[in-house]
Amino acid sequence: MRLALAVCCALIAGPSLAQDNTQTLADIRQELSVLYVEIQRLRSELNTTGGATGSGASGSTLDRVNAIEAEVTRLTSLTERLQLNVDSVVRDGTNRIGDLEFRLCELEPGCDIGSLGETPSLGGVTPTSGGGSTAAIQATPLPSTPQPSGLAVAEQSDYDRANAAFEAGDYTDAATLFLSFTETYPGSPLSADAHYLRGEAEANQGRWNPAARAFLAAFSAGPEDARAPTALTSLGVALAQIGQPEEACLTLAEVAVRFPGTASVAEAQAEMGRLGCQ
Repeated sequence: MRLALAVCCALIAGPSLAQDNTQTLADIRQELSVLYVEIQRLRSELNTTGGATGSGASGSTLDRVNAIEAEVTRLTSLTERLQLNVDSVVRDGTNRIGDLEFRLCELEPGCDIGSLGETPSLGGVTPTSGGGSTAAIQATPLPSTPQPSGLAVAEQSDYDRANAAFEAGDYTDAATLFLSFTETYPGSPLSADAHYLRGEAEANQGRWNPAARAFLAAFSAGPEDARAPTALTSLGVALAQIGQPEEACLTLAEVAVRFPGTASVAEAQAEMGRLGCQ
């Protein structure tokens, strides 16, 4: 998230705008860094420590029952306290991201603030209204390849039509069709693929700015997908092409951190060498 939004700042602002709004963009990057720390803290709270034990009660049946009841009360209290922490981080993170989207839209000429819509809850976690423990964590990753199961007929048909144009080398139509697909079916299981292939179609036409936006959208839509390392590497290449070498180096360096052992690591490191990244 930190990487995607930090790159988004550089991508939307562009070289000349970044020079005119240095302080504003620096403030945004600082807020993103703080938000990233909060997200990491949230993740650590959602991970088990592996230290689960019994109540350790011994003695008469009544003593054991009382000990178990006390342990249940303690665990219930702990669960509710952790739930409150999760809800707090989710609300704060979602509000910050929404604010950043609004501010970034203000920096981009021609951006329609009214089209931003409602910011999705951070990490797919829905905060409870009363501090209860009914938050749902949506952890199912988006598929990296088309999966007809569960798709509407028109949805699969529109994707296939865009993909056919791409495979035929008609990159102009492919880019238009993939963009239309992501706008028509937001949240589709094929969104990450559609964004990525749109980026490839734009890159094949030398249109690196929209290509970078598409690669960023692809990575944001499926940061854990099998295609994510390639999307992140392609984003770094596109950023270099539009004159953002610092952000390109930052993005390419993240490939080895996030996806060690993948084929994209070598490609990212080769591009870093070409750019002279430190």
